[in-house]
Amino acid sequence: MIDKTAILGENVKIGNYVVIEEDVLIGDHVEIGNHVTIKTGTIIADHTTVHDFSLLGKAPTSNKKMARKPAGDLEPLYIGENVTIGSHTCLYQGSVLYHGVLVADMASIRERVFVGEDSIIGKNVMVENNVVIGQHVTIQTGSYVTAHMVIEDEVFIGPCVSSSNDKYMASRTKPLQGPIVKKTARIGNNATLLPSVIVGEKAIIGAGSVVTKDVSANQVVIGNPAKELGK
Repeated sequence: MIDKTAILGENVKIGNYVVIEEDVLIGDHVEIGNHVTIKTGTIIADHTTVHDFSLLGKAPTSNKKMARKPAGDLEPLYIGENVTIGSHTCLYQGSVLYHGVLVADMASIRERVFVGEDSIIGKNVMVENNVVIGQHVTIQTGSYVTAHMVIEDEVFIGPCVSSSNDKYMASRTKPLQGPIVKKTARIGNNATLLPSVIVGEKAIIGAGSVVTKDVSANQVVIGNPAKELGK
């Protein structure tokens, strides 16, 4: 089903059982797999591929218990050129994926997320709202990127890394601030980054570490709580 207001470029390939809603804009040489739903206003630039069973441009929802309601004034989802979207992914309104991004199968990217050029969002990764991800970043399988987090250029995040943004755990009133990971830092498998910590440029966080305080540039830390290697 393709709404009459949708605009499709040249040589667009569309699979079976695809739904394209109002005012969607699709560029040239785009490939859309089977059972894909593209919600109202979504923009997909040239040479992008969307694999089967994905949902693009979803609006956030809430219930009475949620103290922090999702924004209601979101821009349409924008997907840049040469982006690859895996199967069973869910991308929300208000986010931007720049040129060359890869989003692997079963990943979810919430609203107001910006993903820089040629970055990789791995399989089953969850990226919460209001996150900035730089260029050439790799976030590997099963990692959790909390809301209000910043990940700068060329950062590597290993599988199953977790992050948090609320020092008071469900306080409902305190401001949220996720970790800030500076350029070219490396985060090992299963590491945990607690709220507001800053991981400096070229720092290395060992596998399984729990980062409770800032890590300086070039520092190597391991353990729970994470401490500088050799100390």
